[in-house]
Amino acid sequence: MPNQSRPKVKKSRALGIALTPKAVKYFEARPYPPGEHGRGRKQNSDYKVRLMEKQRLRAQYDISERQMARAYDRARKAEGKTGEALVVELERRLDALVLRSGIARTIYQARQMVVHGHIQVNGGKVDKPSFRVRPDDVITVRERSREKPLFQVAREGGFAADGETPRYLQVNLKALAFRLDRDPNRKEIPVICDEQLVVEYYAR
Repeated sequence: MPNQSRPKVKKSRALGIALTPKAVKYFEARPYPPGEHGRGRKQNSDYKVRLMEKQRLRAQYDISERQMARAYDRARKAEGKTGEALVVELERRLDALVLRSGIARTIYQARQMVVHGHIQVNGGKVDKPSFRVRPDDVITVRERSREKPLFQVAREGGFAADGETPRYLQVNLKALAFRLDRDPNRKEIPVICDEQLVVEYYAR
């Protein structure tokens, strides 16, 4: 499991992206890396730029290096561009789709919901955040979990992100349920990443 000891606001500033809604306001106030040299001019090598992009993508899905490398290996064997296939591969993770549906507020919360057994796929409990959802799979909150305050907030749209729900999902928040209609297209996936740099990092 990824190491979560580093405060998420600091991590957000170091990577140049807001990883949680709370981090957004801190990021707006201090849009530079943490530490006394955060505002200093830094020279970035090609390697460092690619490494940073890989770390940014990893952080947005809250996955370990090992999980990232495995996803890259699968993407390399897929048709089309490897970088786009990699992002689609990560987006099909159960915890990522729980986040996109509006049932969870952050990827960390979505992971916790899955690990604690609150989520089921096609009527069966799944407690692995890395579970790869397939088109036409139906994801719901388990009946016994639905009255918990967390899911009551989700049902009323309290965790839904600003803007539209991704087109690859059919969501019914009142029922705490959603379906993956089809594989996502890279352009529809709301992650900040130049995936080609990530491919170049692993292909070096």
